[in-house]
Amino acid sequence: MTSIPRRQFLQRTAALTSLGASGTLLSSLSALQTASAQSTGAQDYKALVCIFLAGGNDAHNTVIPVDATSWRCYSASRDPKVMAQVSGLTLPDDLTSIALPQSSLLSINHRNAKGLNTGRSFALHPQLTRIQALYAQSSAAIVANIGPLVQPTTKIDLLDGSFAIPRKLYSHNDQASTWQSFEPEGGAAGWGGLLMDKLTSRNTNKTFSSIGVDSTSAWLNGTAVTPYLIGSGGYQVMGGKTGTVFGSNALFKAVRSAASTTLEQDMIGEDYTRVVNRALDSEAALQQGLPDASMAPWGTPGTNSKTDPLLFYTNPNDGTSQLNSLALQLQIVARMIAARSNSGIGAGRQVFMVSLGGFDTHSDLLRQHGNLMAKLDHAVDYFQKCLTQMPGGDLRSQVTTFTASEFGRALVNNGDGCDHGWGGHHFVIGGAVKGGDIYGRYPQFMAFDNEGEYFSDQLLKGGVLLPETSVDQLVYTLGKWMGVAESDLIGASPGAGITPHIGNFDAADRDIGFMA
Repeated sequence: MTSIPRRQFLQRTAALTSLGASGTLLSSLSALQTASAQSTGAQDYKALVCIFLAGGNDAHNTVIPVDATSWRCYSASRDPKVMAQVSGLTLPDDLTSIALPQSSLLSINHRNAKGLNTGRSFALHPQLTRIQALYAQSSAAIVANIGPLVQPTTKIDLLDGSFAIPRKLYSHNDQASTWQSFEPEGGAAGWGGLLMDKLTSRNTNKTFSSIGVDSTSAWLNGTAVTPYLIGSGGYQVMGGKTGTVFGSNALFKAVRSAASTTLEQDMIGEDYTRVVNRALDSEAALQQGLPDASMAPWGTPGTNSKTDPLLFYTNPNDGTSQLNSLALQLQIVARMIAARSNSGIGAGRQVFMVSLGGFDTHSDLLRQHGNLMAKLDHAVDYFQKCLTQMPGGDLRSQVTTFTASEFGRALVNNGDGCDHGWGGHHFVIGGAVKGGDIYGRYPQFMAFDNEGEYFSDQLLKGGVLLPETSVDQLVYTLGKWMGVAESDLIGASPGAGITPHIGNFDAADRDIGFMA
């Protein structure tokens, strides 16, 4: 139960007493609830939830252009029969179409607020029915052709070997790290953690500022903030759920003291002491504040996380109902958000990271990707419904969810899959999102020559997208919404801010514009 400061409680109680028998009880109770919400900082809460699509999501089959010219190019690149007809090339016999049937696609409109996609038409993967609905309700937006960039880059620029571009492109580990920390593998601090470095004053307990579910990542690391790792099924218990060992509180205290004390004041010992104390303190806070998994709205009473029907989705390949690992991760995120006002947690700003693997679709793309899209669609919708019905009120406007992936994939079919790419398309979802639109220029799809070179300015050889929107711009946009000062985002000198390359982009273009 949340506590109300004594002075505010006495003031509200005095007001209630003064009403007497003829007073309006409901209005006074409402005032009391308002005082409670204000005292816990609930009205100022904001969080980012990153859904990382590990392996490199095939953006070309996620958001599909269906205007006539683009569709012909898409079909020719992904269907070998069409490619042979269009190009006259003799193609290998083992190529299988990875083009989605146009009749199966989910049409979407776009407001074209910035005028970048005039005359274009788009659709979503057929499994994204719930995200299509969120988009139609203006609760979801698409950021087109986004990826790591050092500066605005054209195909002509790539001919100059001295032109600065991200290092180690097309490498899974390096580009996952670059998306998250602006550095190849080994980057120490990620932008999620760096945002929280600037926002920890909003939190009573900074332990719960940056949270990874089932695994940590570069994105969660700050310079001052250390990520907290929680399992999708809940937190790990070191000390015992009841604060005892073999039923003895004294023994529990003795074990804790021994575990958190080092006899030698060396760096390893000090680190060990700090880690153990942090784990035990966080465990105590979560024992007090984390709600049960079977509670509504994130759970079904009488079930557990492995049997709860809310967490099951339908596999489109065989029609079976299966536990959705991504929904399970988002369940613990919803529970942590619900516990934000507990005195041991006291969170005003948080970042969370969950992940869904399996996106390295070099083969069997249509089946694998379709199943992954079904998981993503179900999990995103489940999480939004949780936020809608949160204890204390609807939190959709205070929690923004976005997808990320180390890279998009190539447009051209390389068997029954596709190869590593660069740019991709991603979703941003939440009540503060100016949804129902595509932000950034969706690439122009055009014909290609017999060498596989596209005439489009945004398509490199093989149909790799050359990004026009940078990850720096995404960070800048989300960071401003979270309340990080522009001076911290940009930095006092080039490369010194949370967004190290943002100074290379025009000031008018730094904010992508999808947040209200």
